[in-house]
Amino acid sequence: MVVIGRMQEGQYTQTIYTYIKQAQYVEAIDCLLPEYENNNTSRAALSLLGYCYYQIGDFVSAADCYGQLIQIFPEHEQYKIYYAQSLQKSCQYEPAMKASFTVDSPTLKEKVVKLQAAIKYDEDDLPGAKSMVEQCASDDPDTENNLGCLLVKEKRYAEACKKFNAAMNVKGYQPHLSYNIALCHYYMKQYALALKNIADIIEKGIREHPELSVGMQTEGIDVRSVGNSMTLHETALVEAFNLKAAIEYQLKNFEGAQEALTDMPPRSEEELDCVTLHNQALMNMDSSPTTGFEKLQFLLQQNECPPETFGNLLLLYVKHQYFDQAADVMAENTHLTFKMDPYLYEYLDAIIVQQSSPEEAFRRFDDIANRHTDNLRKITKLVQECRQNNDEDAVKKAVNEYDEALEKYIPVLMAQAKIYWDKTNYNMVEKIFRKSVEFCNEHDSWKLNVAHVLFMQENKYKEAIGFYEPIVKKHYDNILSVSAIVLANLCVSYIMTSQNEEAEDLMRKIEKEEEQMGYEDPERKIYHLCIVNLVIGTLYCAKGNFEFGITRVIKSMEPYSKKLGMDTWHYAKRCFLGLIENLAKHMIMVRDVVLQDCIQFLEHAELYGKNVACRIAPPLSSATIHELQGKNTVTYEARLIKGLLLLVCDL
Repeated sequence: MVVIGRMQEGQYTQTIYTYIKQAQYVEAIDCLLPEYENNNTSRAALSLLGYCYYQIGDFVSAADCYGQLIQIFPEHEQYKIYYAQSLQKSCQYEPAMKASFTVDSPTLKEKVVKLQAAIKYDEDDLPGAKSMVEQCASDDPDTENNLGCLLVKEKRYAEACKKFNAAMNVKGYQPHLSYNIALCHYYMKQYALALKNIADIIEKGIREHPELSVGMQTEGIDVRSVGNSMTLHETALVEAFNLKAAIEYQLKNFEGAQEALTDMPPRSEEELDCVTLHNQALMNMDSSPTTGFEKLQFLLQQNECPPETFGNLLLLYVKHQYFDQAADVMAENTHLTFKMDPYLYEYLDAIIVQQSSPEEAFRRFDDIANRHTDNLRKITKLVQECRQNNDEDAVKKAVNEYDEALEKYIPVLMAQAKIYWDKTNYNMVEKIFRKSVEFCNEHDSWKLNVAHVLFMQENKYKEAIGFYEPIVKKHYDNILSVSAIVLANLCVSYIMTSQNEEAEDLMRKIEKEEEQMGYEDPERKIYHLCIVNLVIGTLYCAKGNFEFGITRVIKSMEPYSKKLGMDTWHYAKRCFLGLIENLAKHMIMVRDVVLQDCIQFLEHAELYGKNVACRIAPPLSSATIHELQGKNTVTYEARLIKGLLLLVCDL
């Protein structure tokens, strides 16, 4: 806080303007507030406060200052347009439009029309915005930019891109125009071109504004917030990093997406814009789901809430099986359901209905799926026609449209299949997948789930291999990128079809890659080979050969310091509980030496499992993991299982 009393006489005005010139708007506000409190009709104080508040993004306070100015000095038209702009920026669209009509100066007419167009655009009144833009001078580069923005809303991205390029040719390079071009390429799935424009924005921002500390957070350097200054806004760095994060997320490079968010200029959490807050919530949902839900719930209550927030929050509720919360949010925000993709709304509605009536949910999913398949057939026909006409651009556009339609169809198909999967009716699940083979036979998620359902039927291991093998071979050079359970199921399928050599080759390949990764990063825990052996051990236990199965489980967990984890313990304890149950029922006999190995293993698990959790606390659970800390450890569960085993065996 600046202490006014310490300023030398005659330096007050110079100090304020120096702060403003150096973009130190917060310090300037601290100087101006005492002057305003002494004389709340001071034109200079109100005008400068309004300007400074606008520059730091506090548009509500800016609107308050300009509102007072137009009351005291109604003859100054410029204050009226500043007032309307501040209202528009603070999402008060109706008052902003009313304020814009009070501006009578002919010299400000062009600005007023542009402002009214922006208000209509923000209200999603595209015809109204277009009529306003068309009133502007056709040779004004802002007109080209505004028409481009309207085309983006209409999903005419190629045409919008041309408009933005035309505006840039006239105005020269501008970060926001470059961002608009990148956004068009993103929507057209031309990620390389989008990233090129983003790189240009970031490079220019770093070169011209090193004070914005780009990338410092990612490097682990403790830096102060740069605030929401107009300088930051003009660089378009926040928008560029958010778009880069979205592209990396689409490309499944989740680490890259998180890094893009930490690379952007540092700001405190209360200073973050809604888009950044939304992206942080999504991209850190796996590591911090509770915080993610809190951020999305907060955003839903804001005027500037990104339109995707509502759908993403509902999808995440469904993913984490909070169906009641999803139903409540839909009921409380009926006005937002009308803005959702109709297919998404119907899908979520059916998911919620499934909890009380699976049969009705299946019928609804079937209706949605039929509409999706009809649409996919139409697009397939369109692709064929475009190919016959040798229209490469049309083919590319139609193929992209097909891919988007398929991505909407897959979740509906999987939701249908899950209804019967939960009932362990795997034959019916297989029938559902067979009906969709026409469209999905090249889709990785479909192939993977077909493999799983064939595997679970226990008499179709050969067919399961036919689906698992291509997935594994596709990533054979980086085999640890394949899910451990896929590798385990493939090994089991090989064993069950007497292809032991193939199973051993695959396990040797996994072991080799794990050793290599162990050299590169000795501290990293890798569980792939361990889980493969655990699943094989579980298979033998399920077939009644507990001695061999349990021995395999125990060996797979060595060394305990590197192999004992939440997932591996989950598989191991199931085998031990199965052993105890069968011993208690006197259904099997196990040699003493094997039982001694079991006791020794559980003692090791007790020793190394003090800091290994058994389960993740649900994100919205009232009981935190800290409250369950004593019981939510491998140590606690290993003691219980050891006690049960000693009791059953009377050792």
